[in-house]
Amino acid sequence: MKSKVRIRFAPSPTGYMHIGNLRTALYEYLIAKSQGGEFILRIEDTDRNRLVKDAEKVIYDTLDAVGIRADEGPNIGGEYGPYRQSERKGRYLDYAKELVKRGKAYYCFCEKSEDEGSESTPLSGHKDRCRDIPSEEVNRLLGESKKYVIRQKMPLEGKTSFEDLVFGKVEVDNKELEDQILIKSDGYPTYNFANVIDDYEMKITHVVRGCEYLSSTPKYNLLYEAFGWKIPNYIHLPLIMGKNEDGSTSKLSKRHGAVSFEDLVRKGYLPEAIVNYIVFLGWCPESNRELFTLEELEKEFSISRISKSPSIFDYKKLDWFNSEYLRKKSDSEFIKLARSYIAGAVNEEKFNMGKIAQLLRQRISHLDQIPEMIDFFESIPEYDVNLFQNKKSKSTLESSINILSEILDELSELASWTYNNLYDLLIKVANERGIKNSSVMWPVRIAVSGKLVTPGGAIEILEILGKEESLRRIENAVKKLKNLNIY
Repeated sequence: MKSKVRIRFAPSPTGYMHIGNLRTALYEYLIAKSQGGEFILRIEDTDRNRLVKDAEKVIYDTLDAVGIRADEGPNIGGEYGPYRQSERKGRYLDYAKELVKRGKAYYCFCEKSEDEGSESTPLSGHKDRCRDIPSEEVNRLLGESKKYVIRQKMPLEGKTSFEDLVFGKVEVDNKELEDQILIKSDGYPTYNFANVIDDYEMKITHVVRGCEYLSSTPKYNLLYEAFGWKIPNYIHLPLIMGKNEDGSTSKLSKRHGAVSFEDLVRKGYLPEAIVNYIVFLGWCPESNRELFTLEELEKEFSISRISKSPSIFDYKKLDWFNSEYLRKKSDSEFIKLARSYIAGAVNEEKFNMGKIAQLLRQRISHLDQIPEMIDFFESIPEYDVNLFQNKKSKSTLESSINILSEILDELSELASWTYNNLYDLLIKVANERGIKNSSVMWPVRIAVSGKLVTPGGAIEILEILGKEESLRRIENAVKKLKNLNIY
């Protein structure tokens, strides 16, 4: 009988959720759900020096924000708990001692750094001198309470291979494998050893992680074989790369910008857009479709569509995804999302939030663009009069003075300050002068905004500013131009 697919996400609570970690969680969740399996959350907190206060909550909050629900975990419970490694501490030492009995591990009494032999500082081919200490000497040192670690005893000859569901067959010379630490001197297991024990006890069927761990996977398999346990399926994911200033690429890191989920949310990217984008960093559907909800991805996702090639984290593509999701929002939904950003730039009581929101929704790619785009409503900036010149609109300094002066008089007489009335008036001026509509709209927009780029056109801005403020700004623009003495 085929066992049920069980996949775990096992982050360390170190402060934030990196995009790479979130992609791993997403793929693990989708692989499990696409096969009717279970997704387990396990907190790997055995590295006590790296723990960050409240970091576990960040993990829960991030998964909740993107819609990933665990079937088992520290905050849920389950049959195979506890789900924090620190709460499982007592069992790892017994497993390690069993390996010592079987001749697959040994006590090491050398005074070395605790992280020696870890994933972060691999010692290729390292074979410690303590592996051959006679048992009598080992017992004597243990009797004297000599400080020790327990190391895995790697084979000195031959090769170890495994089949990865993405990368195919991987083979490593055993002589290249270091005698990695299993139990540290504080009694806690290393990340690697705890993973294997917990995966076995929790009946994990598929192990999903970054391809940087491909070469170290044989070490895990040798542990499984030493215990006589079934080896899980392996799925290694391609790297996520970032673009460097010189055009080259390197593994995604903080120097490439906002690379944590929290950073992206603070910049105004929507969780559903982030999920939709990062699922494409190493996977593609059979069709050319790009927009998917998480529920749709649960049905669409397949291991066979995961790529071996590195993916480039591209902010422009993320912007596209986010803008698509923003445009799909209703007026009320968008205002709710944008309110704090709008309120940070303009006084809500002075301006119509709904109309400002309508302007923005079609023109932004992420929400933190909003303050800079609309701050002119609150206070017009100092601007260069040369903004009035635009070749495409056939707008010059001279024509701008004449048009704005005429419009100032016309607008002053306008009884009802509505979009339609403002539109009719400006189009009338253009028709009477026999010029393009843009030749009128351009100088008016510059006069009331002081900006080259705005989220709306002249008419929308006039309507939102209101009659009194609009007239004041146009009058100041006329004075500004007349002071040039260009006639």
